[in-house]
Amino acid sequence: MNIKKLLVAAIMPVFCITVFAQSSVAPSKGNVTLAATVSYNSYASIEAPEGTLDSYQLAALSTNWSDKKLQVGFEAGWFVSNAWKLNLGGGLHFAYTPGYTGVPGTGDVENGGIPDYRAVAKSQTFVYTVSAGADRYFSTRIDNLYWYSGVRVGLAYGLNEKKYDEAESMGKSIGEAWNLRAAFTSGIDYFVLPALYVGAQIDPLSYTYGVAGIQPQSGLKLLQADSHSIGFLAAPTLKIGFIL
Repeated sequence: MNIKKLLVAAIMPVFCITVFAQSSVAPSKGNVTLAATVSYNSYASIEAPEGTLDSYQLAALSTNWSDKKLQVGFEAGWFVSNAWKLNLGGGLHFAYTPGYTGVPGTGDVENGGIPDYRAVAKSQTFVYTVSAGADRYFSTRIDNLYWYSGVRVGLAYGLNEKKYDEAESMGKSIGEAWNLRAAFTSGIDYFVLPALYVGAQIDPLSYTYGVAGIQPQSGLKLLQADSHSIGFLAAPTLKIGFIL
């Protein structure tokens, strides 16, 4: 008897999903979607340099999606009609590290002396990304399966500041980076249940402009490097979301 109950409990969810999936489910005007996404990391991240070097060199950060790691993100959408959906996504991160004064040693470490403990830099990091877009949905011959095509624009920004409490310190050093991205996108959504869907998308064509900059000392001019990147069949993304 207990085994029968366990089998029924295991089969019923699958049966319900199958029944709902066989019924016609379609997006409609006013629907709001909330989805978790798995895609490339679009954040811009840079570290402030040491402030007492004799020379500095800088290269533009990579904006190639294939150089990035996978990351879970979130996307919200709103169907302004039965066929058009507006999308908005993004994220924000802030971190602060308090600074500590250095501790001088006795010198002559090779002969048993005590080494210096350098000061810990006071540091703060601020990173965010935001994206927006619009998609046009089209029905297919398969029930509950829709494909869409649209456009996306996105901005990513990263800032890191450091300051050492040391006599030889030349003030606050700064690292700053940002990139602006525009893309044509296409994908498919399958509405498994009236309130659940899964999907996948890719960008047939994308363009990214990226800028990186460092200011090693207070009062110095920002040293910058920029890049232009074009991608084809870029940024594949998986989605699972809810319809409200």
